[in-house]
Amino acid sequence: MEEISLRSPAFADHDPIPPAYSHESGDLSPELRWSGVPAACLELALTCEDPDAPGGTFVHWMLGGIPPERDGLAAGEEPPRIARGRNGYGDNGYGGPHPPPGDPPHRYVFTLYALRGPSGLTSGFSMDDLRASLKDDVLASATLVGTYAR
Repeated sequence: MEEISLRSPAFADHDPIPPAYSHESGDLSPELRWSGVPAACLELALTCEDPDAPGGTFVHWMLGGIPPERDGLAAGEEPPRIARGRNGYGDNGYGGPHPPPGDPPHRYVFTLYALRGPSGLTSGFSMDDLRASLKDDVLASATLVGTYAR
């Protein structure tokens, strides 16, 4: 599998996510930048998950149908004509970090997938839908981890 890179001007890998991108601050998604997308890629997909949530992994963000020629997303941007998945809050789109007060910092794992074919995802898709679309179709992936505590 090829390597792509994923980064954010808002925080470095494994560093704290600024409060401006949290659930209590209005769910503004952080700016993301990527490079190294394989030429054979037909679509990008993006997730953000909290594996440290008390009830099991919590989904904060899922996007599908991102054009492969893009090299990132501005803060708060969810481009038109992409599929926005249902997050753990029950909304389509980004839902910021909101760990229980007093918990040690939770990890928020952003993952970008380069797909060799169209995912077929439509807005409101679930994590199970995304996993099914990724099966045997991932050319490359990259992760960026931020932390957050309240």
